[in-house]
Amino acid sequence: MCLNNSPDLITLAVYEPQFICICNVLSMAEKLRAFIAISLPEHVLQAIANAQETLKRGGLKIRWVRKQGIHLTLKFLGDIDRDSVEKISEAMERATGSFSPFTLWAEGIGVFPDLRRPRVAWVGVSGEVEVLSSLQRDLESQLSRLGFPKEKRGFRGHLTLGRVKGRLDQTKLREGLDSLSDFRTESFTAQSIVLFQSDLRPDGAVYSRLAEAPL
Repeated sequence: MCLNNSPDLITLAVYEPQFICICNVLSMAEKLRAFIAISLPEHVLQAIANAQETLKRGGLKIRWVRKQGIHLTLKFLGDIDRDSVEKISEAMERATGSFSPFTLWAEGIGVFPDLRRPRVAWVGVSGEVEVLSSLQRDLESQLSRLGFPKEKRGFRGHLTLGRVKGRLDQTKLREGLDSLSDFRTESFTAQSIVLFQSDLRPDGAVYSRLAEAPL
């Protein structure tokens, strides 16, 4: 029997067997919005949050990503079945199996695609970026075996600061970016990759760890 808080639905499940099947299908088909990323330590997140505050003072129309929502995303999976989490976790472990922990830091701030048509404000990633790119390629390869299509665009490791909501004052944007031209955080060690669930809510997304594969 499928448990449900509705007395009517429970009664139907008891007296009408076909509802049991429908309920089971719904349970099995539960979808999770998920992505795979490298978590950032608190000191890096705080430095990025401070940079956000600098840009906010310019009154730019940007929907800022909350500090706890900033990750180094390696692969966005979209909606997945809960039953697929174990297979994805195994693919992650196969991808990380030949890697050791490596060093990165956040450095540089800019916008995609350019200053004339900004859509996303970002922070760059420096350090052992060749290792990072290699890890991402191996992860893509493993996930493609599970039916997840490979990205057509080349991987560019970055951290999303915010998304532009409308037209921006280019002068204020340039001034804000210039004031952060020497932005760089302390280094950190990437030690694992994490499968996150993203639960979208009116007050912002809530992230939960579903699986983790060590380097």
